[in-house]
Amino acid sequence: MKTLLKIIGIIILLIAVYAIIAMLAFSKDYHFEKSVVIKAPKEKVWSHVGSLKEYNVWDPFSKADKNIVITYSGDGDKIGDSYHWKGDKNVGEGEQAIAEIVPNEKMVTKLHFIQPFEGNAKSTFVLTPEGNGTKVTWMIDNELNTMMKIMKPMMDNNMDKMFGQGLDGLKQISEK
Repeated sequence: MKTLLKIIGIIILLIAVYAIIAMLAFSKDYHFEKSVVIKAPKEKVWSHVGSLKEYNVWDPFSKADKNIVITYSGDGDKIGDSYHWKGDKNVGEGEQAIAEIVPNEKMVTKLHFIQPFEGNAKSTFVLTPEGNGTKVTWMIDNELNTMMKIMKPMMDNNMDKMFGQGLDGLKQISEK
């Protein structure tokens, strides 16, 4: 029994040490990006990236709740166009609006998360020619609060999974 208590105590101590190191060492500025090369011209890829309506066809975050409600404002392909989503606990609630757009090259959106946690982020898509295809780089930037700093490795893992699923979906649609 004493051995078990020692092990539990060591685990708790390690978790506490990690939390303190994470709070002090990890930057409040969070950046994550993932890329894929798609065998299609950038104009074809852009038709699926440069519109919020088309983005929601392959976006894994929208697919996480089959009953998600998405309400669009505008056509979804101009600065200021946006959409509001409301879903279950996995998806939450929020808004995404186009902040910058360079046709066939770049789209920047502002994300406002309402639930389960209030927050803001910036999402960016960059398309660049690569060989006979198009390299798509998907990025997200936001500011981490103290608790999010502790969860950064889990966030990185989740973002890698979700961005991977999304880029795979974009690749499949674009290469048809």
